[in-house]
Amino acid sequence: MSKHIYIYSPSSAVRDKAAFRRGVKRLKALGHEVEIDEAALSTVQRFAGDDATRLAAIGRAAASGADVALISRGGYGLTRILDAIPYKAVAKAVDRGTQFVGFSDFTALQCALQVRTGAVTWAGPALGEDFGAEDGPDEVMEACFDDLVSGRGEGTGWRMPVRDAEALGKLRSVHGAVLWGGNLCVLTSLLGTPYFPAIEQGVLFLEDVNEHPYRVERMLDQLRHAGVLGRQKAVVLGQFTGVRKVPHDRGFGMRSVVGRLRELIKPPVLTGLPFGHVPTKVLLPVGAKVELAADGRDVFMVWGHRH
Repeated sequence: MSKHIYIYSPSSAVRDKAAFRRGVKRLKALGHEVEIDEAALSTVQRFAGDDATRLAAIGRAAASGADVALISRGGYGLTRILDAIPYKAVAKAVDRGTQFVGFSDFTALQCALQVRTGAVTWAGPALGEDFGAEDGPDEVMEACFDDLVSGRGEGTGWRMPVRDAEALGKLRSVHGAVLWGGNLCVLTSLLGTPYFPAIEQGVLFLEDVNEHPYRVERMLDQLRHAGVLGRQKAVVLGQFTGVRKVPHDRGFGMRSVVGRLRELIKPPVLTGLPFGHVPTKVLLPVGAKVELAADGRDVFMVWGHRH
């Protein structure tokens, strides 16, 4: 099913041009019409153009009429411009059927849009990192993306690691809870600003990359001390990758972080969500209401049709 996909760069500059080209080629091979924003490969310092350039790119993505607006990459840049993003234009584009997809730094735009308009966006792949992967896109990611563009996506599921399965004992079936979250570092940076979603009784999902477990724990504690974690129906942890341990950790790692968190908050803390800075990532509707349930070690998150 051929779709119109608009590629734009709202965050960091595209450094891997080969991956960018591979991604475009791959999407075209899947039968899609790919439109590349005029500033997609711009570079100013570490950014994909100055702030005004990237704001204009978001505006063009919203005006494109595309079925999917896909970021070229994440990095850093969106928190700089949250006070100037054309939220109404983006929300109208979503209403007209444009699905905004991305992850990592894109979390900032997703959260801010959720606060300002309630519009649903998708946590999912980026062009270069995912479609432009040197050994080809991950099959699960590609299948989930195909489900999105064809309108068939109704949910996802995964199997909890054996060592974490007992945490499912705290999980009660969740109905009609708002799904929100994304990159932990970006989300935490929004706390105390007008762009942090005040979601209660929601399902909060989190992931990160290249953050030592003590930094992950510190950010989780910031959210916990602010009362955010305790107000959720469930906290779902995706992939925390790129962790470099040091000798003086003496056994302290992500298992320590997760175990402690489970002791400190009432909502169940689930792990193993296939999402993050990893090839195998599902697509998640940020801002949509979801159902969450478990059968044995298998966890199911369902949201129904989003078209």
